[in-house]
Amino acid sequence: MNMLTWWQQYAPIVWLLLAIAFAVSEGLTVQLVSIWFAVGAAVTAAEAALFDVSWVVQLWTFVIVSAVLLIGTRPIAKNLLHVKKESTNADRFIGQVGVVTDPIDNDLSAGRARVGGLDWSVRSSDGADIPAGEKIRVLAIDGVKLIVEPCGKQTEQ
Repeated sequence: MNMLTWWQQYAPIVWLLLAIAFAVSEGLTVQLVSIWFAVGAAVTAAEAALFDVSWVVQLWTFVIVSAVLLIGTRPIAKNLLHVKKESTNADRFIGQVGVVTDPIDNDLSAGRARVGGLDWSVRSSDGADIPAGEKIRVLAIDGVKLIVEPCGKQTEQ
């Protein structure tokens, strides 16, 4: 049995197995990555089973169906999913007040503060030095550093 004959006989099964693999992959990730390829492979499997078409036509069918579904439905699906940002435990420190324990100097990358009972590495939001003992408010978190401002300063929101 030559390769072309083998492909004509088993193409529907190969495409169906690909469709199943893509569907399982989508089920494991739930990120809308491979569902369109699963549908494209399933349509191509049906085409290969019902019509006597070459492997080139089958490949083009897979590519076109997958691309049309991807381009046409992904933006709609992304809007419907409403993927939201999950807050981390560190986010609870934003807005809290603390006390500078080591003077804050952004130029030297120095400064520590006690916020929420924990010791943090801190940087000032505007680059100004803040002396030890000063009360500060947490504006943001950048990696493992708190971005702060003196409590007397008013924030714009």
